[in-house]
Amino acid sequence: MPLSKKILNKLIIKNISVSTAESCTGGLLAYNFVKNTDSSKVFKGGYITYSNEMKIKELKVKKTSLKKNGAVSYQVAEEMIEGLYKKNKTKICISTTGIAGPSGSTLSKPIGLIYIGIRINNKKIILKKKFKGTRIQIQRKCVNFILKYLDRLI
Repeated sequence: MPLSKKILNKLIIKNISVSTAESCTGGLLAYNFVKNTDSSKVFKGGYITYSNEMKIKELKVKKTSLKKNGAVSYQVAEEMIEGLYKKNKTKICISTTGIAGPSGSTLSKPIGLIYIGIRINNKKIILKKKFKGTRIQIQRKCVNFILKYLDRLI
């Protein structure tokens, strides 16, 4: 059984709702939920907030956080899950913001750097990860990491 289906089954059994706010993964995380039957029982929806404007408009990420820290930051990942929670009130909120490449990197923010925000049981977990590979490989590795992390968490 695929990991995404295993997690979905756990979420359904425990009646745990989930929603996503994605930047660098572009909807791939949401897709990993909705590709499975019965996903509508727990997956409430997702936002692809690729631009800073969408992060501000849809998730209420602060302009000052974006200006001071950049979109790829601990602060923005945290504000994304908070904004997502305020909109959807799901038990689990997940955000991704990072640099999948092949361009857009800086010395302090290399290609493959991704911040993952997870809000569960009123607790916030912000993870800083570095993945290697092509753009799609980085996106897939990030999603797989999140699924494995969720599998242990729920």
